[in-house]
Amino acid sequence: MNMAFVSQAACTLPCGHRLQSGRALMHSATIRPARQSCVRVSMSAATATASRLDAIEQAPADPILGVSEAYKADNSPDKLNLGVGAYRTEDLKPYVLDVVKKAEKRMIEAEENKEYLPIDGLADFKKATLQLLLGSGHAAIKENRIACVQSLSGTGSLRVGADFIAKFLKGTKVYLSNPTWGNHKNIFTDAGVEWKWYRYFDPETVGLDFEGMCSDLEAAPEGSIIVLHGCAHNPTGIDPTQEQWGKIADICKSKNLLPFFDVAYQGFASGSLDDDAFAPRFFVDQGLEVMVSQSYSKNLGLYGERVGALSFVLSDDGAAKRVLSQLKRIARAIYSNPPVHGARIVAEVVGNEDMFTEWKQEMEGMAGRIKTVRQVLRDNLEKINPDKDWSFITSQIGMFSFTGLTPPQVENMTNKHHVYMTKDGRISLAGLNKAKSEYLAKAIDDSVRNC
Repeated sequence: MNMAFVSQAACTLPCGHRLQSGRALMHSATIRPARQSCVRVSMSAATATASRLDAIEQAPADPILGVSEAYKADNSPDKLNLGVGAYRTEDLKPYVLDVVKKAEKRMIEAEENKEYLPIDGLADFKKATLQLLLGSGHAAIKENRIACVQSLSGTGSLRVGADFIAKFLKGTKVYLSNPTWGNHKNIFTDAGVEWKWYRYFDPETVGLDFEGMCSDLEAAPEGSIIVLHGCAHNPTGIDPTQEQWGKIADICKSKNLLPFFDVAYQGFASGSLDDDAFAPRFFVDQGLEVMVSQSYSKNLGLYGERVGALSFVLSDDGAAKRVLSQLKRIARAIYSNPPVHGARIVAEVVGNEDMFTEWKQEMEGMAGRIKTVRQVLRDNLEKINPDKDWSFITSQIGMFSFTGLTPPQVENMTNKHHVYMTKDGRISLAGLNKAKSEYLAKAIDDSVRNC
């Protein structure tokens, strides 16, 4: 008799009685079949087959979001999360804009419903988005030469665009800046779109490799698609000058390249919506057709609402109409229709003159805080290590600074100083405050000197 099974405290029998002990089982012949049933069930569980998905490999942690997971597991009081691009107050707390709260209050008072939006999104949201992109009253808007769909922030907009490229521009190569936002590669790869690098960052000068960039764009096959960061390049914080944008536009014209602008930081980089929209507006005014992805995660702080748009600014309204029809088909298969709450917030804020003015003031405040932190960090670094040129800290713009730290130096930052950042050396200055700037400067200096 197998006592390992007999001694179990509670095995339910077919008759509804419960077996209380091995002794009771041995003295009752009438319940032996039930005991055998229990044994068979246990053996069956022990010999269960492996999952049909057992061979699936563990995916690596996301290079950006994985940083936050590691940060949360760290108990050090000195820890700093400079990985994810999300704005924090001077107290390092998440920030909900006052104008967003006012918009939500108006929406509640209006008793807005939660019905499905059309596939291409909320009409008032799209109107507001195109006004921010090109300026109110732009000819392309008046002439209906824009195909615009509301999508799931910047990532979703880029993915819809990538799927469009895969389906209707088959074989067209996409060129990404080296380096670029980490998710760009995932988006185009998963959509089945081949991509290549163009030079962008010069590690010697910690600045823009403009000659290398132009050379690579000129060497790209005619008709290629060039992903350009509209402002506040991620991860470097280095943008072309207006004169350099002119040269890039000339190359796009001569090579029939299709610019695909990723506009994730409009108004958040310089504090001015108009200044940050210079590049896409300039290209359109030069007669170029462009694709544009827009996001409201940063400039309105709507990170979790997933609010954005994809637009094709084209040369005639007929093409725009046809492209819109295909964008809607693509969106329908991916997520059916976009979320309504964040779109209404954008429409409320942009559509109300007083709220729009207040929003611009809040953006200036956020951008101004980051500029202040940049200067304080540079001052601390120059005080600690005056022999090194730290001017790149303040010459870069936007949310990020590309420090030039090597992977071993980044490891030292995290393992020794509890500073969490992406492995490419990017830090989010939106997650830093003046009080922690000296600590960060000392960590950077230690890593540069000793690793």
